[in-house]
Amino acid sequence: METKMLIFLLVFIAAFVPSYQAPYALRISCGARNDVHTSPTNTLWYRDFGYSGGYFTNATRPSFITPPLQTLRYFPLSEGPENCYHIDRVPHGHYSIRVFFGLVSDPTFDNEPLFDISVEGTLVYSLQSGWSNHDDEQAFVESLVFLEDGTASICFHSTGHGDPAVLSIEILQVGNNAYNFGPGWGRGTVLRTHKRLSCGANSPKFDVDYSGNHWGGDRFWNSITTFGQSSDRVLTTKNSIKLSPNVPNYYPEALYQSALMSTDNQPDLTYTMDVDPNRNYSIWLHFAEIDPSVTGEGQRVFDILINGDTEFQGIDIVKMSGGINSGLVLNKTVSVSGRSLTITLDPVKGSHTIISAIEVFEIVHAEAKTLIEEVRALQKLKSALGLPLRFGWNGDPCVPQQHPWSGVDCQFDSTKVKWFIDGLGLDNQGLRGFLPDDISKLTHLQHMNLSENSIQGHIPSSLGNIASLQVIDLSYNFFNGSIPESLGGLTSVRILNLNGNSLSGRVPAALGGRLLHRASFNFTDNEGLCGIPGLRTCGPHLSAGAKIGIALGACAGLLLIATCLTCWWKRRQNILRSQQIAARGAPYAKARTHYSRDVQLTRHNNGHENARTAAENGPILLS
Repeated sequence: METKMLIFLLVFIAAFVPSYQAPYALRISCGARNDVHTSPTNTLWYRDFGYSGGYFTNATRPSFITPPLQTLRYFPLSEGPENCYHIDRVPHGHYSIRVFFGLVSDPTFDNEPLFDISVEGTLVYSLQSGWSNHDDEQAFVESLVFLEDGTASICFHSTGHGDPAVLSIEILQVGNNAYNFGPGWGRGTVLRTHKRLSCGANSPKFDVDYSGNHWGGDRFWNSITTFGQSSDRVLTTKNSIKLSPNVPNYYPEALYQSALMSTDNQPDLTYTMDVDPNRNYSIWLHFAEIDPSVTGEGQRVFDILINGDTEFQGIDIVKMSGGINSGLVLNKTVSVSGRSLTITLDPVKGSHTIISAIEVFEIVHAEAKTLIEEVRALQKLKSALGLPLRFGWNGDPCVPQQHPWSGVDCQFDSTKVKWFIDGLGLDNQGLRGFLPDDISKLTHLQHMNLSENSIQGHIPSSLGNIASLQVIDLSYNFFNGSIPESLGGLTSVRILNLNGNSLSGRVPAALGGRLLHRASFNFTDNEGLCGIPGLRTCGPHLSAGAKIGIALGACAGLLLIATCLTCWWKRRQNILRSQQIAARGAPYAKARTHYSRDVQLTRHNNGHENARTAAENGPILLS
């Protein structure tokens, strides 16, 4: 009884205590056939299965900060210029997506491929020459992005300099309000990590090494060895750090337990880093007063200059954070026109300045996506036509704008804030297969050129549902059947080329009438077409069922005639055979008759003679 009460109590408590939901985390070891655990944190990396195309092989790690994985996946240009990882069933939310690059462990491969990376259709990074020789953020790309459709798409775009090669992919959920830099922040913005620096650290670390909160992702913090001045002094403390209200709790406490402080010889602190020009950057500065010589407010005050402009004045860490050993975060968004970003801490009160960490993100405008119905229609068209692998056709057809799909023309709808397809140019590409009914879902299509291929089957009647079509060129293929009547309703069509196929039947009257209205139609080289000037005259129009009935009736009539002729011929042969037998048997019958008569006469004469002899000779003696 007591056991049942205990169980009931536990169930009752569980029903009213909110459960803790861990952030979504997916780590893929690219090219791995089995799940992998890596030391020293025993991190789980899932096997690479069902996410993408390409090939897998052994890998060489380009940097010591790269995860200790042994395989990678690479994408030769023969597989197409765009190749993507598609991950399904990703919960809606805010994510840190990080991709580590690798080198193919084969001397015949280009040791340092250069390619572009996009996340959710937005170009976030372009690998630069020399990336494999740096132990910093050049070995990977990391972006903060909102995922809202239940999937994640990470694409790699070939630029003609080697085959893209990927070592690992991480999709880590972070707080929905993480790195909110104010106006302009949100679902239309992607933050790409440009530099993240732990000013008091002697070696690079990840959040997992700091035992950080998982809702912060697993950020890479570079060390002081890359920046700063040789005279700067590192401070550390073992005291507990209290985070002020403006510091999100996903920042690890250990990040604020070390800092860099200027010296008497060089009272200001200056950091300079290379950036891309004409971009906007979000800068996050982290502070904690861990200097034992500072005991209260007003003892250390400094200004912060970014590229020579004073962005923060009179910074008093103790006052602004609420006390000693308390964390403080300042954020500023700046526009940089040059190729360098300089951050300077200039003392106002006190002889030194101090800083714990710096984060710099490039603000990237998120690309609008293509209408999902049209993307699916193109994917079905790709399958139905047997599109060669060299076309790729992976990811989004219109974005990133630097890498649209080959043979696809796009336009932007500013009202719907979506891209749509308005043109297909796939002439003379060796296409086979058939034209699917789903072509009608390209509702904004204006130009379609599929000429000089080997496409078979009927022209789908659903093509007539695309009211925006102006040019249709299906010439020199193997289309058969009749021209759909629905094409006659396309009043915007100016050019219609159906020549060089195997079409038959009457040309729709609506199309024939359009020939007088400056429209250019070509129906030649279709032996079965009729009904307009330049083509043969059509006979009585019969439906397909009627044609089949006539054909079956003709076959039945021929079969009946053949049967009758066969029966007549056999009967005639039998009569002739009988006559021949009768003719051959007549002499034999006559001779047999004479012979029978002679035998009878002979027997008669012999009888009389025998009777007379017996009378004359008397009775027969018996012995």
